[in-house]
Amino acid sequence: MSDILKNVRAKRKVLVVEDERINREILGNLLMSDYDVIYAENGQQALNVLDETAETISLILLDLMMPVMSGEEMLGICKSDPRFSRIPVIIMTQEEDAEVASIRAGADDFITKPYNVPEVILARCERIIDLYEKKRLIDSAETDPLTGLYTRDFFFEYIKQLEKYNDEKMDAIVMDIEHFHLINEIYGRREGDNILKKIATMIMAELGDGYGIASRCTADIFYIFHSCTSDYCTLAERILAELEKVSFENAKIRLRIGVNKNVDRADPPEQWFDHAKLACDGLRGDYTSQIAYYDREAHDRQLYHERLIRDMESSIENKDFVVYYQPKYAIDGEEPVLRSAEALIRWNHPELGMISPGDFIPLFEENGLIQKLDRYVWEEAATQIAQWKERLGVRLPVSVNVSRIDIFAPDLEAKLLNILEKNSLTTSDLLLEITESAYCDSADRLIEVVNSLRNIGFKIEMDDFGSGYSSLNMLTTISVDVLKMDMEFVRNMLKDEKSLKLCELVMDISRFLGVPVVAEGVEEKAQYDRLKSMGCQIIQGYYFSKPLPAQQFEEMF
Repeated sequence: MSDILKNVRAKRKVLVVEDERINREILGNLLMSDYDVIYAENGQQALNVLDETAETISLILLDLMMPVMSGEEMLGICKSDPRFSRIPVIIMTQEEDAEVASIRAGADDFITKPYNVPEVILARCERIIDLYEKKRLIDSAETDPLTGLYTRDFFFEYIKQLEKYNDEKMDAIVMDIEHFHLINEIYGRREGDNILKKIATMIMAELGDGYGIASRCTADIFYIFHSCTSDYCTLAERILAELEKVSFENAKIRLRIGVNKNVDRADPPEQWFDHAKLACDGLRGDYTSQIAYYDREAHDRQLYHERLIRDMESSIENKDFVVYYQPKYAIDGEEPVLRSAEALIRWNHPELGMISPGDFIPLFEENGLIQKLDRYVWEEAATQIAQWKERLGVRLPVSVNVSRIDIFAPDLEAKLLNILEKNSLTTSDLLLEITESAYCDSADRLIEVVNSLRNIGFKIEMDDFGSGYSSLNMLTTISVDVLKMDMEFVRNMLKDEKSLKLCELVMDISRFLGVPVVAEGVEEKAQYDRLKSMGCQIIQGYYFSKPLPAQQFEEMF
């Protein structure tokens, strides 16, 4: 601050309170080169000066022994009056014994008369003023002027200090006001400020019942560090009850509270509240709950999913995704015959190892990345079909998945034809499995795409047939070439009469439509025999083989 004042050639004001004229002049001569000096001859006169100019005074030099009002009396008044208490006071006296009493009364320093060492006086004045100015800056940054709660930076700094001396179990709480910006826009910022102040008052009252501190972190978000309790519902109810008193007609205020219970001391404090905020944000749009607790397992799962999303593209480039092939056998003759295969993706992550398709396929379907993965599989499968044909003289069709996202891609047909052309294949080499999810969206688009693909020669397999009403219903509007029976029916057909009847129903539908059925998930000979007796034409499952990488799959030829 002193450097800034020097740059603008400004001087701080110092009030010298001294009844002896010679001492006033000595001090004035010492100080006037650096300060703007104001004089008073006794305590009462000094108070009159302060009444008019207190905001501009940076320091008081106060004599103890004076008529009308002593320095001791004035010091007591100054330190008890909020208007003057911010101004530092240096006591001036010949009585060395008065130093301890003056310091206890609130004085900030002590200068002994006579003033024999001017450099010491100037140094003490400058040091005390700088200390107070820095303290004022810190005080102004320490608390939020609207609510009186700590600002974010000081909140976290105090937590770090408290952690050195506290081993209690503590909770990190984040409290957010739903759509607070609308309250400001509709009812005005003053009404919004009233709500924030009311919440802060309630939080401070809550802290009075236990160990903790609180912060207004951003406009309408509060952070609370509180000794462990299980009764945050009561706190929320009390706050909402108070808010109703300052609330508005037709405007219901809603709090969202995220709690990170018994914070992990191994994590930094900022992370405790990041986790609590994750729980709080998870309540957005959920009007059935207002409190959510941070779940580390769920968070770890979320981080894992984010890692998979982040690593997907590089894994495609590095071919960490590997296409496996599961054979499909025709069983309508005396002996099973290898008829085709299904391409199934596996992820051999360079750091995480082999990742289950159940972890990444639903994730990629949810965020649309499945399209990139599907196209990668199409390319790999087509290349492999071409290699088998050229190297082994074997022509084996392979089924690939076409997901809901693929159906809506405008270049789907062109992409598939380009892959076939590049590998010198025909539409009979690459079979297209339309997954169940594709039947849940626009029927018109699906009908258009399926008809177009069939018109140019592609065979369409309806995957997971029978698992949902949507695929059954679509049979009335589109034509397919193969029905793939839902795996769960097959798994339970020998244990559950209902599943067996459903298998028989699928076979009846296939006969009516004149299309073959592929039964997935066949693992036992009893299942094989029963399906063969029903007239099922094609079987896929561990009874014959699990999915295999291309080199091992070749052995089945």
